[in-house]
Amino acid sequence: MTDPILSLRDVTLSLRSNAGAVDILRGITLDVARGETLGLIGPSGSGKSSLLMLMGGLERATGGAVMALDHDLTAMDEDALARFRRRNMGVVFQSFHLIPTMTALENVALPLELAGVVDAFARAEAELRAVGLAARLGHYPSQMSGGEQQRVALARAAAPRPQILLADEPTGNLDSANGDAIMDMLFGLRDRHGATLVLVTHAAELASRCDRVVRLADGRIEGEVLREAAQ
Repeated sequence: MTDPILSLRDVTLSLRSNAGAVDILRGITLDVARGETLGLIGPSGSGKSSLLMLMGGLERATGGAVMALDHDLTAMDEDALARFRRRNMGVVFQSFHLIPTMTALENVALPLELAGVVDAFARAEAELRAVGLAARLGHYPSQMSGGEQQRVALARAAAPRPQILLADEPTGNLDSANGDAIMDMLFGLRDRHGATLVLVTHAAELASRCDRVVRLADGRIEGEVLREAAQ
């Protein structure tokens, strides 16, 4: 693989507990190509969400190197990481993390305004229309269903046109119909903006749409499957 957009080398993550250090990730080495869709799967507690957080600089590795767009995330302080994410990454969580006192439009426009985008509200409106929420621009999160709130979260992640899109169980809190719709929108956003997509999922049908699937177990990479090989 030439010029990976994400590159992890011998990454470890240990967290302190009352019983001592707990090893979450144990020597992860992984490259993600530009434009690739990568699914991370594995049982609960296998480390897949922690791995995604390391890729986004939302968790700091205990050891090893995490490179994104040729920048060493392990060498950045919190302010530098926040600026880097704002410019280059979109993150979608299982919990929507919308600001309850802001409308859908304001929630999507906020990160654009922070990034200094001149047409923040126009771009936010375009993204909300793209996920089918043209009639919900002025609604607050409490006035929307779970599926609608996740659509707002998708629009917010996609609006800055990130090169890297990270999604942690994006359909985990939704019923099957809404989950299917969010799944289609997630890959649609990837196709529309050309972003690299890395997602954590328990849903086999969602993982099967990825170019490559990496399985984790006990903090290690247990194996991987290319979609072509799986078919």
